[in-house]
Amino acid sequence: MKTYLWFPAIAWPMTLLLAGYVGSVDAQTCHLNIEANDMMQYNARTLHVGPECTDVELTFRHVGKEDAHVLGHDWVLARSSDVNALANAGISAGFDHGYVPPDDPRVIAATRVIGGGQETVIRFSTTKLDPGVDYSFFCSYPGHTPTMRGRFQLDKPGGAAPRQMSGLP
Repeated sequence: MKTYLWFPAIAWPMTLLLAGYVGSVDAQTCHLNIEANDMMQYNARTLHVGPECTDVELTFRHVGKEDAHVLGHDWVLARSSDVNALANAGISAGFDHGYVPPDDPRVIAATRVIGGGQETVIRFSTTKLDPGVDYSFFCSYPGHTPTMRGRFQLDKPGGAAPRQMSGLP
């Protein structure tokens, strides 16, 4: 037997109004996935998030076999103009700091260094990002930055529909 719920006609406009209100104040977390391998490559060259994203949850997997101390990888986000300086400063920071200078304001987000078969998840706010600014993600493990680097883009409001990830050509 089916049960039907009856709502007075006056309840519908209020329900729609509340649903619209709740949707406009809730933070939207957008999810991204990216992998790295033992060939010192990410599986994507570009990551996009839409303007509706207030937070990003990024899952980073190392699909290779090598240990973190041998051929580890991480994922670091910064303005493109800061990548080389951060990579150089990361060498001095050492493995214990994930080859990322501690408390450096140029670092927008960073995972820990992981080895083959491992995965890590980070969450960061998009409030530090501006549409149209050139951002890059990179691996800060010494010597990896030149080949393990990609573009991160916060799409502008009203632009084309955002693509979550585009793969290698």
